[in-house]
Amino acid sequence: MDIAIIGAGAAGCFCAVNLKRALPDSHITVFESGKHPLAKVALTGGGRCNLTNSFEAITSLDQAYPRGTNLMKRALKQFSQKDTWNWFEGEGVDLVLQEDNCVFPASQDAMQIVRTLTGRMRQTGVRLRTEAKVESISSDKDHRFRIEYTSEGRLICEEFDYTIVTTGGSPKMRGLSFLEPLELEYVDPVPSLFTFNIPGDSITTLQGAVVENVTTGIPGTKFRANGPLLITDWGMSGPAVLKLSSYAARFLSENQYVCDMTVNWFGELNDAEVREYLEKTASQNPQKMLSSIHPEFITGRLWSHLIQRSGLREDMRWAEVGKKGFNKLSNTLACDTYHIKGRGRFKEEFVTCGGVSLSNISISTLESKVYPGLYFAGEVLDVDAITGGFNLQAAWSMGYIIAKNISEKILSA
Repeated sequence: MDIAIIGAGAAGCFCAVNLKRALPDSHITVFESGKHPLAKVALTGGGRCNLTNSFEAITSLDQAYPRGTNLMKRALKQFSQKDTWNWFEGEGVDLVLQEDNCVFPASQDAMQIVRTLTGRMRQTGVRLRTEAKVESISSDKDHRFRIEYTSEGRLICEEFDYTIVTTGGSPKMRGLSFLEPLELEYVDPVPSLFTFNIPGDSITTLQGAVVENVTTGIPGTKFRANGPLLITDWGMSGPAVLKLSSYAARFLSENQYVCDMTVNWFGELNDAEVREYLEKTASQNPQKMLSSIHPEFITGRLWSHLIQRSGLREDMRWAEVGKKGFNKLSNTLACDTYHIKGRGRFKEEFVTCGGVSLSNISISTLESKVYPGLYFAGEVLDVDAITGGFNLQAAWSMGYIIAKNISEKILSA
């Protein structure tokens, strides 16, 4: 069998290795438009490669996968995070589980993952064609696939029995133009997992400050996220912001990335509980200044900033705050509001929400409902996740499922 995989990312390369091992006599060709395979994997996790997550902090799968939850429920039953751990350790990659439930190679080197996958591709005989840009995919009446691609300035055409599309997320619809002959259904792509620009706000002078557990939200909506927050010189970042951008990706796009965001600096505590904390602090430190006593998880500079945002004086003594003062301060701490105006200045988003609609495929096998032998995996589908290794886990799971499904088909024929 001649099998084409379009895109040498995590899903494509993982699928290629597992498929070739199951079908050693098959001819598998991976097409990659860039110069190097797994370029995104090499960058993920700050170059350390957060390749999966323990899922121990996830109580509902939609917390990790805002889009594609049902698909991922089935995918993880076939190839789970534990299977990912076992697969890579079986290939000689030692893994470590961090306190935040993220899984990294013990070497803390993403290139170890890249070398492992590319090495197995070479060993098994998978053909990799880099700088080969696929221009179109079409299907004939015999259900074979005609792939046209450009390489070294030439347009080349080849035919395959099976085709697997793993091109990753496309920020613009034109990035999916090579699929036009197939007349698929799409969900308009928009960015996900990005930082927030908060221009002109004095909080940006506190760049580098981190609060380990906050809750962010968008007023008037149900979008909420928690986790660490990082203050930057352009606004805010960190998991609490990145997760919120994922949950609210379409809402933010529809509003041109202009809206308010609330920050609860006390995490899950409500206004009444924060006020109770403040009153207790006041009773224990009546003659001390506000600025001198602050929660251990908030830096002194940030605490001073929050006092000023509350309209209070830093040199005010705790005994002088009064009822109105406590109301102002507790409201700021539990529901501090900032005006978002655009995504982070570097447009560093790594994930795309949208793409090929799940209505085109069987979510159990990832095979096209219309074109037998055509499969989709990874971020090219309308499936994406929050930060923390969940997107790569989706790639491993989907790549494995396709390899399993195709090999079973061919071996049982």
